[in-house]
Amino acid sequence: MRPLTEAETRAVFEKLGRYIGENIQLLVDRPDGTYCFRLHRDRVYYLSEKLLKVAASIPRESLVSLGTCFGKFTKSQKFRLSVTALDFLAPYAKYKVWVKPGSEQSFLYGNHVLKSGLGRITENTAQYQGVVVYSMADIPLGFGVAAKSTQECRKVDPMAIVVFHQADVGEYVRNEDTLT
Repeated sequence: MRPLTEAETRAVFEKLGRYIGENIQLLVDRPDGTYCFRLHRDRVYYLSEKLLKVAASIPRESLVSLGTCFGKFTKSQKFRLSVTALDFLAPYAKYKVWVKPGSEQSFLYGNHVLKSGLGRITENTAQYQGVVVYSMADIPLGFGVAAKSTQECRKVDPMAIVVFHQADVGEYVRNEDTLT
């Protein structure tokens, strides 16, 4: 487990910035202590500094994971955000999309959100902006990228894609053997 390099930190913060904007600072300086990001086997973990000090006594080869996995770096060194980060993204999300109950299951199966399944969308959401997808009962289901801006969503036909799927909580079941 090692600290992120400057390039890795920039990649992680750019990706997080798409979803929570300047609220990244709230992830690091929390009232219950200071938290940090660490890299272990191409995966980025989010953990408290107290937990980091305790983990220093464990050999690197024996360590499987520590803290919450926020995502991983691909072989081309691009950062891919994981669904395990959803619990930390949801409270700080700037742009949100609510899906109708009939479309929840479709989204949880890994499909994009169509206009016909769109319940609400945050005002002034730009095209290709990172959004957190909620059920109408305000339960975070996953996150994606807005395919259309808020203004365009009002005019498109019902079968048009409004949110590109990135990750959802259904991945816990679909990919349970590969998630860490």
